[in-house]
Amino acid sequence: MRYKTAGVTGLLIALILASAACTSAQPVSEASAAPVVIVKAAQGGAVVASLSSTTPGATIYYTVDGTTPTAASPRFESPFLVASPLTVKAIAINAGDRVSVVTTKTFATHIHSGTLVWQDEFSNSTGTNQQPDPAVWGYDTGARGFGNHELEDYCAWGSAEAPCDPAQPNAFVGTDGYLHIIARKTVAGTYTSARMKTQGLFGVRYGRVEARIRVPEGQGIWPAFWSLGNNIATAGWPACGEMDIMERVNSALSPDWNEGSVHGPGFTGDVGLGKKYFFPAGQTAAGWHTYGVIWTKDSAAFFVDDPAKPYVTYNNPSSLSGLSGAVWPFDGGESQFLILNVAVGGDWPGAPDGTTVFPKEMLVDYVRVYTN
Repeated sequence: MRYKTAGVTGLLIALILASAACTSAQPVSEASAAPVVIVKAAQGGAVVASLSSTTPGATIYYTVDGTTPTAASPRFESPFLVASPLTVKAIAINAGDRVSVVTTKTFATHIHSGTLVWQDEFSNSTGTNQQPDPAVWGYDTGARGFGNHELEDYCAWGSAEAPCDPAQPNAFVGTDGYLHIIARKTVAGTYTSARMKTQGLFGVRYGRVEARIRVPEGQGIWPAFWSLGNNIATAGWPACGEMDIMERVNSALSPDWNEGSVHGPGFTGDVGLGKKYFFPAGQTAAGWHTYGVIWTKDSAAFFVDDPAKPYVTYNNPSSLSGLSGAVWPFDGGESQFLILNVAVGGDWPGAPDGTTVFPKEMLVDYVRVYTN
């Protein structure tokens, strides 16, 4: 009996030791590599900041208010302009790995209000039409209607996919120093145009964002200069937030007009926040004008030609009063990317008709960002 008991005890000890050995042999998950902050000079003392991790497939989450980031924080999607003091904290997370240590980068950036900190002047001294800067501008493409039942095919630079024609680009920097965005009607009766965007390449968070533009007018023509939150891929629209800086449709009216608007959860479509600016007598949107937004915490103010005289200012929370479920989406830490496009048709303007003469061309002299 004593022998048998001892044998059982020995067997149990052996099993426990074997189990411990197996457990200790299990691989321990490694931490993802901590993000690295990459800084590139912009203008006026501002920089463009980017985040990266050497861990393949890692997702980077970050904050810009000094708080510790988590998987619920904004996800890094695009390099962003830093033109004011802030502290960036970032972590990297990859499936199967432990969360990285926190990377911290403090920017003690003090720049005078009204300083030009970023610009694209669409300069071109080559003697031939050129591609818009690919380090800044990408493209939406295809005939997806884009939520508005638009009629055009959007074409990227150099695209030969029908109906796009690389010999007749829909967006180019001309030898005149202007960005040209051209809506065309093809021989087959389809429409082509361009929708340029800085998504994934450059983002802005706060500041005065403006562009000097001459728009086309005509039934079914819908030019715009606007922005969307870089978190659109994860949060969706309208949770990402949208600012429409320049937007108008159809033929010139008297007085002619531009509309500035913001969209977010609980304020889109018929319950959106939008206001028309009416040009002074003798002016139309088809002339050269500067369109801009002054974006600060809890506020977006829109202007035409004179930033000292906004024609409408939307504030959080006062502008959302009475809007059921409205949530201000512009202060969560995400930057916004910029968009320039000319749509053809869609729910707002309707289709072109016999009065619409193609091609229709929007000219952009510059896009600039200033500090508040």
